Amino acid sequence: MKKCRFMMLLGFALLVGGTHPLFAQSKKEKKEALAKEVKELVESGSFTIEVDRALPMSGRAVHLTGPYSLRLAGDSVISHLPYFGRAYSVPYGGGEGLIFNTTITDKNLKYDKKGNADISFKAKTSEDSHTFHVKVFKNGNTSIQVQSINRQGISFNGELQLNKKETVAE
Repeated sequence: MKKCRFMMLLGFALLVGGTHPLFAQSKKEKKEALAKEVKELVESGSFTIEVDRALPMSGRAVHLTGPYSLRLAGDSVISHLPYFGRAYSVPYGGGEGLIFNTTITDKNLKYDKKGNADISFKAKTSEDSHTFHVKVFKNGNTSIQVQSINRQGISFNGELQLNKKETVAE
């Protein structure tokens, strides 16, 4: 009886202890696969970032509930981002802010030491000129900083939309 109980405990310990490294390896492989998918999507030049938090230069962080996004499609950008902050010179009624569809210039993609993507580009609209700095982390999280000529800077946090191959903007 004691021998049977000992064998059961030994078997259980080997089962639990033996599978732990398998789960750790699987977790590491999942992380690497996610990093690879993120890198491929960024290098394709066509992807969408869903934004869930705005960080104005002055004031508190704003948690966003609407479908706000930044989409890059080749040499175009579709920005559907809210603006909170001080505007120095805008059209009567507030203008369009950061809601526009235009071509981009001076696009630059590089990677930091940790393998995170740094994307910068400029977008000019009829109201303003904007400089975007987008950081895409290996886990798909993103940080967007926008500097405009006629408005105070603003930052956004969000997440890269995976498993969706984007097509060129219509």
